[in-house]
Amino acid sequence: MSDPRKSNSDAVSGDGRPPDNAKPSILRAFQTVAWSFLGIRKNSEFQRDLQSVNPLHIIAVGLVLLLLFIGVLLLIVKAVVA
Repeated sequence: MSDPRKSNSDAVSGDGRPPDNAKPSILRAFQTVAWSFLGIRKNSEFQRDLQSVNPLHIIAVGLVLLLLFIGVLLLIVKAVVA
């Protein structure tokens, strides 16, 4: 028989959302890096990212987004100078 006092932490997290037990994904890494570029992160989201994102994904996505950012800046500079 189950104990009714026991909380079912597998069903819902403390904030009412289902836990993020999914495997690390590139999409989650893109979201994490994009918010990091802006410097806007809730501490709770940061803690969740630490548990659910692969560090290699973060590095790869960070490099891709950095190159994309530099490319956009170069295009803007060329358009302004021309």
